Amino acid sequence: MAQAASQTHTVVIDNMRFTPDTLTVRRGDRVVWRNNDLVPHTATAPKVFDSGSIGPGESWSAVMRKTGTLPYVCSFHPGMKATLQVQ
Repeated sequence: MAQAASQTHTVVIDNMRFTPDTLTVRRGDRVVWRNNDLVPHTATAPKVFDSGSIGPGESWSAVMRKTGTLPYVCSFHPGMKATLQVQ
């Protein structure tokens, strides 16, 4: 069985929120976080990925290598939470 080509998914950071707040992707897919807010943010899943500071108008991406449920936060604003479901 042929494996599906990897895809790129975008999470928009705006109004102090990650949109969508739950995203399902496949292992090997790329996720891009785009910061449309006026302040820096991070996308941080401890021991899995950490974007570091993503400035206003900037983006950061990572390829999902592990399957499972990956909750992540903005380390600058811990009330900003979201989840990646990697299949």
